Amino acid sequence: MKYAYRNGIILDGTKNMQPITGKTVLVENEMITDIISDTDDLSGYEVIDLEGCYLLPGMINLHVHIPGTGEPKDKPVNAHEVIRTLTANEQAREILKQKYISCSQIALHSGVTTIRTVGGIENYDAWLRDEINNGKVTGPRVLAGNKAISVPSGHMAGVFAYAAASPEMAREYVRMIAEGKPDLIKLMITGGVMDADESGEPALKMSPEIVKAACDEAHKLGFYVAAHVEGKEGLIVALENGVDTIEHGAKTDDEIIRLFIANHASLVTTISPVIPYALIDTSVTHFDETAHSTSKTVMDGVIECARTCLDNGIPVGLGTDTGVEYITHYDFWRELVYFQKYCDVSNAFAIHTATAVNARIAGVGDETGTIEAGKSADFFVVEKNPLEDLKALRDVKLVAIRGKVIENPEIKWFEKVEQELNKLI
Repeated sequence: MKYAYRNGIILDGTKNMQPITGKTVLVENEMITDIISDTDDLSGYEVIDLEGCYLLPGMINLHVHIPGTGEPKDKPVNAHEVIRTLTANEQAREILKQKYISCSQIALHSGVTTIRTVGGIENYDAWLRDEINNGKVTGPRVLAGNKAISVPSGHMAGVFAYAAASPEMAREYVRMIAEGKPDLIKLMITGGVMDADESGEPALKMSPEIVKAACDEAHKLGFYVAAHVEGKEGLIVALENGVDTIEHGAKTDDEIIRLFIANHASLVTTISPVIPYALIDTSVTHFDETAHSTSKTVMDGVIECARTCLDNGIPVGLGTDTGVEYITHYDFWRELVYFQKYCDVSNAFAIHTATAVNARIAGVGDETGTIEAGKSADFFVVEKNPLEDLKALRDVKLVAIRGKVIENPEIKWFEKVEQELNKLI
């Protein structure tokens, strides 16, 4: 496959990106091989005329739970029962596999060419990654977390996480997860919005000893550790005991910033999941008042943490917590809108974060994240200029993943999600 993408406007994903015109992007098989003048000879290439549209690096979503669609529910769902049903027998597991494939393809069709999973069902995250890497399925690049580690009665315990009651059990679970060949290990250190017992900041659930044991074992085996943290005490425990990326965040102080810097840790901010809980009336969402109130506290903490980390030169990436109600696989563009709005960054910096910065945090910066020769041909095309309006990112005309082209990708939107979230941007 040799393609020449010409007559487009390139936004290359670099920090100070400016629209680049008069250039053609050459792709051979899976790689970008060169960027040349539009007037150069293109013999031997299949020419794709971008007709003045904008070509950007594929976006990277750093916080995804693949099996969840994000479709709102009219009443609470028993997640434990859902997992049992999806894994009950071979027929159910085949349905689960198809669900994994379809959800990942929705993300791809929206311009997300890499997803990082941080808590899933058994080893299915890695299964999907391997199916895609082996060419059996078309989908985004997957960085697989597989099932995470929590504690008894902790966040996602028994759903997307094992429950470790001691440091020894935590080490055993890390070794067991490692057998499924994930790309990272995920810990659930604090409670969350959905399982809050009382209003306010989610409490520390995982002891420092368990965090340290899990991190030590993961690092010994060559894995980095991502951790769900939505409270200040959890931030301190996570950073003091070896966590590499903080997922979500909480209000910070000088000591927490010192720990971030000393441990070379990064923040993956997730504004998307708290928006519906905090800002949409419970008569619409059917969320309980505790979750609604807690989400306002978490939202303030997530935003403050991101802003403070940015001010102190700490790497900040973006994820959506896809799978939470109202947070779909096709709506990563909204996270960029929220990041720009609540963290007061430019549109260019939001795009740079969702591409190049996210790639570096995920450890794939040498492979993807920018439009340049030697990188994977992961990019997407939109008609209007997202430097002027980030909402332009929602209307995708073309996606390329490792060189494979998907033209006019189709996405079925959830009407209620569109109706409620569009009011907030």
